[in-house]
Amino acid sequence: MNRLSTVAVRVLSILVYLTNPAARYTQSAAADAPFIDLTTALVVTSPSATPRDRNAVRVLVEEVRKRSFVLLPVATATPADSVPLIVVGRMDSVKSWAPVKGLSDLTATGREGYCLIVDRQSRRAPTVFVLGNDERGVLFGVGRLLRELRLTRGGVQLAADLKINTAPKVGLRGHQLGYRPKTNSYDGWDVAMWEQYIRDLSVFGTNAIELIPPRSDDADDSPHFTLSKTDMMVEMSRIADEYGLDVWIWYPALDKDYSDSKQVAFALNEWGEVFKKLPRIDAVFVPGGDPGHTQPKHMFALLEKQTANLRKYHPQAQMWMSPQGFTKDWMEEFYALVKAEPTWLSGIVFGPQVRDPLRTLCERLPKRYPIRRYPDITHSLRSQYPVPDWDIAHALTSERESINPRPVDQAVIFRQLMPYATDFITYSEGVNDDVNKIVWSGLGWDPAADVPQILREYSRYFIGDRYTDTFAQGLLSLERNWRGPLATNASVYTTLEQFRALEREAAPRDLQNWRFQQALYRAYYDAYQRARQLFETELEEKAIERLRNARQIGARSAMSDASAILQRADREKAAAEWRERVYVLAEALFQSIHAQLSVTKYGAIAVGRGASLDSAERPLNNRRWFEARFGEIAELLTEEERLAAIARIVDWTNPGPGGFYDDLGDPSNQPHLLRGPGFLEDPGAFQSVSVGFAYRPDWRLSWMTHAESFYDAPLKMRYTGLDPNSRYRIRVVYAGDVYGPNTAIRLVANDQYEVHPPITKDRDVRPLEFDIPAGVTRGGELTLTWTQTPGQGGAGRGNQIAEVWLMRSDRVAQ
Repeated sequence: MNRLSTVAVRVLSILVYLTNPAARYTQSAAADAPFIDLTTALVVTSPSATPRDRNAVRVLVEEVRKRSFVLLPVATATPADSVPLIVVGRMDSVKSWAPVKGLSDLTATGREGYCLIVDRQSRRAPTVFVLGNDERGVLFGVGRLLRELRLTRGGVQLAADLKINTAPKVGLRGHQLGYRPKTNSYDGWDVAMWEQYIRDLSVFGTNAIELIPPRSDDADDSPHFTLSKTDMMVEMSRIADEYGLDVWIWYPALDKDYSDSKQVAFALNEWGEVFKKLPRIDAVFVPGGDPGHTQPKHMFALLEKQTANLRKYHPQAQMWMSPQGFTKDWMEEFYALVKAEPTWLSGIVFGPQVRDPLRTLCERLPKRYPIRRYPDITHSLRSQYPVPDWDIAHALTSERESINPRPVDQAVIFRQLMPYATDFITYSEGVNDDVNKIVWSGLGWDPAADVPQILREYSRYFIGDRYTDTFAQGLLSLERNWRGPLATNASVYTTLEQFRALEREAAPRDLQNWRFQQALYRAYYDAYQRARQLFETELEEKAIERLRNARQIGARSAMSDASAILQRADREKAAAEWRERVYVLAEALFQSIHAQLSVTKYGAIAVGRGASLDSAERPLNNRRWFEARFGEIAELLTEEERLAAIARIVDWTNPGPGGFYDDLGDPSNQPHLLRGPGFLEDPGAFQSVSVGFAYRPDWRLSWMTHAESFYDAPLKMRYTGLDPNSRYRIRVVYAGDVYGPNTAIRLVANDQYEVHPPITKDRDVRPLEFDIPAGVTRGGELTLTWTQTPGQGGAGRGNQIAEVWLMRSDRVAQ
């Protein structure tokens, strides 16, 4: 419907309301009701409303109509007392154009704030005031009204005693929205879908979006693109400007050598073409790394020129940067350069791969520079804030960018760093983190907000009024699905049953809602993985039992029997009904939101980039490792050699009498690991040891998980109660996802005895053994400390330990 037709419909609707007595509101019949009926309300706005104020009214009318099929007419004049009103506009001018007689509760709020109040005294029919302190206040007031309304088919209601006067506590509340192939859905969106999503975010108080330029660390094209990258960037900038939202650009400096004047000239021209085309840019943020790798002195020289380049087209735009990926030496250079207080620099961003904690940045940076947070809310592993102590079954199958509602974790991350910086634009790569975006926006408005209440508003607004509590509790349950060992987390099945009950009762329209589909997908997916894990673990236990009988039945027969048992997992599918529903929902999500949950079926860019359908069948036991070992054992020349090799498989975790075994990637089997403060106090793991993951098909599961510390932080284990008269030997597996000449690990005992000097991690992962120096354990205690090559930049990973055996060797003579 074009805008002229829309106006005609609204005019006709007003006439119907004013001439139809049945449409008029009777105050006496509803004076004591907990809700007022706004189904027949008229929206009144100022005759001199700005385009953005009128856009806010449009948001209200269109979103109410989508959810209730009720068209609220809009007027600039006040009708008779019998018509309920929704008055939308500015606080400072409302008395000149709206009926506010006798209402004393309309008070000014802060920047971007609003007053939302129901007046049932001044007129026969109630009046709802939505009054902003500025243009954004009007938009956010409308958003809050939409979240408070009870919208049902043919009905619009609101709490009769509603009275809200509020302004945001955090100034910058934004999310990165990157139209690029690497995302798990965004690259399939058209302009209308982008406007809807930007609108959805604004309803919950988002006041900024961050775009990604045409050239980034990404493929040049996507089979899903609906426009070119540049054209869509222009459209998104335009949409944000219509809504009055800030526009940032995450602009990585990707070229090899910015000390080269020709390279700088090329970058100035390339960036300038982008700056010139966008209708609105408020700030540009250039990361120091991830991607990019430019020495600070060259980065500063480049950005000084790029700031002048930017301001040719957007005179008030700001230039921000981050020290992401910097080595220790580059960090010191960075601090020295910022200390000189360059005038082109507007602020500093704290994001992933910054090797110093936020508190250190605050202490070392000049006070004139604000710090903006860039929290990673989209990745579940190998990231700034991975899921703490994630079960390996989830990690192997859900992988890095799965659908990841983590409302409680996000609140911890948000609040833990609040004393040092408040402003934020989150790091996102798709709608897999949709819930997390809303939680951050809600907490940005009010850091003390109740997270379940944010989820209730999310559920009521996006899913439907009758789902307000049930869907919100379901989202919390999905987060609990990822707590602790999956094998013992029987509540995963309870979560599924809760969502299946919602699914059975859902209307067709609800089932087509992509947010509803996402939650269903996760509920089925998690339950399917638990069923698989229990089944495959049982098969492995049966296979090992056959191997224990190898001496009785022969090595080759034992391996043949064990292989047959393990191969059942490839033929027999646990929970086949749940598995089928996972695949159906993946198709539904591709149709509804262009979610790419498979590389082969839906054109996702990689398995770890949200394509959890392609990793859904990864083995959850050690059968691939067993098969590789069986092939090696079959080549041995003698039966005794084969039996000995089988015994090593069966007794893998046995450290021998008086010894100790730790699987450092398994939180339930790391009794000697010193974890540090942990996620609640140290979500970025600057002083804590966390669990990490790396996947290779032929590895043991115990090699796919590891304990890790970052940058120069040590990883420590402590043993007590050792035999002072014995000597000990350590066996260790150095696994992980980072290898290379710059990654070396050193092991020291009791802070002074070198067990081994720095050694480069070998991609051919295997157990290594070292003697503990004589006399080290004479006091009955032992501390082992691992450190990696100091001063590293990048992600700081590399100090990654998978398994440790402390084995008693020959007893020392007294």
